[in-house]
Amino acid sequence: MTDINLASELEKLFPQTVEWRRYLHENPEPSFEEWNTRHYIYEKLKEFGYEDIEQDVGGGGLVTYVRGEKFGPTIAFRADFDALRIQEETGLSFSSKNPGVMHACGHDGHTATLLSVAKVLKEHEDQLAGSVKFIFQHAEEVLPGGGKSMVEAGVLNDVDAVYGLHLRSPLEFGTVSYCSEYAMAAADFFTIKIQGKGGHAAHPNSTVDAVVVASYVVNQLQSIISRQKDPTQSGVLTFSTLQAGEGAHNVIADKAVLKGTVRTFNPELRNLIEEKINSMTESICKAHGATSEVNYVRGYPALYNHKEETELVRQLFTEKLTDVSVESIPMRMGGEDFAYFLQEKPGSFFFVHSGNEEKGIVYPHHHPRFDFDERALLVGGKCFASIVEHYLLETVAEPAEVQESLRD
Repeated sequence: MTDINLASELEKLFPQTVEWRRYLHENPEPSFEEWNTRHYIYEKLKEFGYEDIEQDVGGGGLVTYVRGEKFGPTIAFRADFDALRIQEETGLSFSSKNPGVMHACGHDGHTATLLSVAKVLKEHEDQLAGSVKFIFQHAEEVLPGGGKSMVEAGVLNDVDAVYGLHLRSPLEFGTVSYCSEYAMAAADFFTIKIQGKGGHAAHPNSTVDAVVVASYVVNQLQSIISRQKDPTQSGVLTFSTLQAGEGAHNVIADKAVLKGTVRTFNPELRNLIEEKINSMTESICKAHGATSEVNYVRGYPALYNHKEETELVRQLFTEKLTDVSVESIPMRMGGEDFAYFLQEKPGSFFFVHSGNEEKGIVYPHHHPRFDFDERALLVGGKCFASIVEHYLLETVAEPAEVQESLRD
C-alpha cells in the first residue's frame, strides 16, 4: 500500500477545479459542435504533462493515459463535455456567454472533475501499478451519441473496467448513490403522422377527422403498457405532442402529428412496444379511413451496471468517503449513452448528489436555471480516486517489462 493521499491532493486542487468548471460553463458548445471545448481540454492535458493525446476519437472525443511503471490493470474513466441548446437564466457571475447554449446537465462539472483526477495522477505516474485511460466524450445529449461512436472506434479495446459519474440536482448534496444492474432506461422516440380528410365542421360525415383518429391512437396505444406488457417489467409510453388543425373553430383537420417517447429496460419489451406501435397505429387508422406513417427511432440502450463492479464502488465509497453518505437508489427512466460503454466492458455508473436548497440549487436537469453545488466536484474526484487506489495502488506490482510483454 502506497502512502499517496489522492483525496488530500484533490482538496488542494479544488479551487482550480472550480475555475475549470466555470470557464467551461461560460463557454458552452452544443453536441457535435464542441470545437473550442475540445481545444481547452487538450491544452489542459498538455499543461499537466500529457503528451500522447488522441483527438477526434469517434468523431470528436479525446483520450489519453496515465501509465504506471508497474504491472496492473487498465481502468477507464469517462466524462462528457457537450452543452444543451437552452437559454441560461441562472444569473450566475459565470453564466453562458453563448446565446441559446447552456451547460444545463452538469457536463461542465463532469469534465472539470476528470481533469482534476488526471492532473493529480500524472504527478504520481511512476507509483501506479497499471494504467488509467481518460475518456473525454463529445455529444452525449444528441443521438446517436458520442459514446456509441467512441466505443465503435475501439476506445475500450485495452480496458479492463470502465466507470463514469453523473451529478444529480436537485437531490441534496452530501450523498453518492449507486444502482446495481439496470439503472437507466433505453430511451426511444417516435413520430406518428396521420392523414385523414379535412372539411367543414358542420359536415363531419364527409370527412376523416384526423383529431378523432389521433385520439383513438393515443388511447389505444396505452393498452400496450396496461394490457400487453408483462406487469413485472417496467415500461413507459408517453405522448408529448399532438398537433392538428390551424386553429379555426369550424374546420375539421385533415392531418395530425403525434410525438412521444418509450422507456424500457428489457430488450424483448423494447421490441414488443416498437412492433405494437407500428401495427396498432396502422390498424386503427385503417379502421377510420385514414393512413399513417410511423417513424420510430431507437435511442440509447438501457444502462446496465455490472454487479461485481457496482458492489466494489459501494464498498470503496463507504470506506473512503467519510464526509458523505452512500446509498442505493432504484432504477430510473432517464437515458444515458454511457450504456454503450457498459455493453462493451464491465463497470458502473454512479451519481453524485449536487443540489443545495439553501442556495436555491433545486432545479432539474435541462432547466434554464439548473446549477449544482460545486463541492460535488471534489466528491466526484474522490470517488474516482478511491477506484484508482483499489486497482492501481493496492495491487501486487510487477516490472513494466512484464506488463508490456503481457500486452503483446
